[in-house]
Amino acid sequence: MKFDITPTAIDGVFILQRQQVGDKRGHFSRLFCAEQFRELGWDTPVAQTNLSHNNGEGTLRGLHLQLRPHTEMKFVQVLTGEVLDVAVDMRRASATFGQHVAVELSDSNRYGLLIPNGCAHGFQVLSAQATLLYHHSSAYHPESETGVRFDDQTLAINWPLPPQNLSDRDQALPSFLSFGEGVAL
Repeated sequence: MKFDITPTAIDGVFILQRQQVGDKRGHFSRLFCAEQFRELGWDTPVAQTNLSHNNGEGTLRGLHLQLRPHTEMKFVQVLTGEVLDVAVDMRRASATFGQHVAVELSDSNRYGLLIPNGCAHGFQVLSAQATLLYHHSSAYHPESETGVRFDDQTLAINWPLPPQNLSDRDQALPSFLSFGEGVAL
């Protein structure tokens, strides 16, 4: 039972749809497969798994990433609810530097977003509540955490709802254009 994989316009960002089998007792899905993910560039063990529960339509988190030596791949899935999930290519040497991919993830479509090292991540809740499951290739290191503003005009991300419940940290993130020259991604 493998994931269905769809490449996106950004190298290394993939939409993965988990398969589900079921009967009158319920259903079963695989949430991570090291063998299949290795083919997509994830060549380290899962270092951390996080659960993010979010209240309120419009709740917005991001755009976050970690710098070297703690860069991380992420695989983000929605267990309940619906979100618009966004990955922004922050890799200066990339042909898609500054571009983003936005995908609706929900418990009903069973999509997940695989985000490579060097891409920022954020999401907006589109339902009353949403619970997300994250697998990370590197553990959280606060000293390496950074990001860019969710409302940066250069990135022009079309968030479908007015942003709600923003953290002070997310509101204080730098613009895309002022994001550090020579930053180690």
